[in-house]
Amino acid sequence: MKALPHLYRSGGELALSYFLIFVLLASGIFSSCQQADAKAAVVNAAAQKESRPQPADTPSVASRKMADAATILARKEVPVLCYHQVRDWRPTDSKTARDYIVPLAAFRAQIKMLADSGYHTILPDQLYNYLTTGAALPSKPVMLTFDDTDLDQFTEAAPEMKKYGFKGVFFVMTVSLGRPHYMSKEQVKALSDDGHLIGSHTWDHHNVKKYQGQDWVIQIEKPTKQIEAITGKPVHYFAYPFGLWNEQAIPELKQRGMKAAFQLYAARDTKDPLYTIRRIIVPGTWGPAALDSRMRSSFK
Repeated sequence: MKALPHLYRSGGELALSYFLIFVLLASGIFSSCQQADAKAAVVNAAAQKESRPQPADTPSVASRKMADAATILARKEVPVLCYHQVRDWRPTDSKTARDYIVPLAAFRAQIKMLADSGYHTILPDQLYNYLTTGAALPSKPVMLTFDDTDLDQFTEAAPEMKKYGFKGVFFVMTVSLGRPHYMSKEQVKALSDDGHLIGSHTWDHHNVKKYQGQDWVIQIEKPTKQIEAITGKPVHYFAYPFGLWNEQAIPELKQRGMKAAFQLYAARDTKDPLYTIRRIIVPGTWGPAALDSRMRSSFK
């Protein structure tokens, strides 16, 4: 009778052993299946990749050869428009002042004409890549630029451009930030966050041709750092006050990180055309047809 419990225990242990062996075998089979499935998935993915047409090797903009000055000058110019104030004329505005003030109705008509005519706004990086590497641009490109930080550029011009998905370049004069009738730092950042580009237009609109000594630090270096602190983005583009430039300015701008600079009507520099990109001022007297005609005749 004493042997029965012993035999019972041995039988139980044996059953337990069989059960454990079964579990281990089942686990091994399951693991093998998983590995087989994983291998099959890898093979499948590779086969699918091979079966898909592979894109042709396209060099990045950074890897393309940079064009020389003659090549840049030979490329077709892109129309670059320059605006200042966008507001209705006042009785106190002189005739000269009205050349720099575009009434809101006129601005709306001009922007609508650009959209209806199939123009696409571009930003300086696109223009730079086109000029230096021949990178493609959208059909009928145009650049909209705004100088001097006037408040109406934020309250009137930017909302009108937004209706058509247009982006612009705002060249900021930092001395005016936060002053009455000028944009605040927060508004400049809002423009940047909305996809517009913020460039430098000096500290206080001092004529570049008269710079001496520390003027390059006061007018270029410090404003650049201030704009970068406001937007959180690097500043690589500059607009000359009054559109005036000289050869001495170009190495100074290069030294301070500027990739290109914008003037007004003068001929481009034959050695450094990137630092003398042409613009035309849009006066308040131009209707849509006049603007379209002048764009065609001014940029070849």
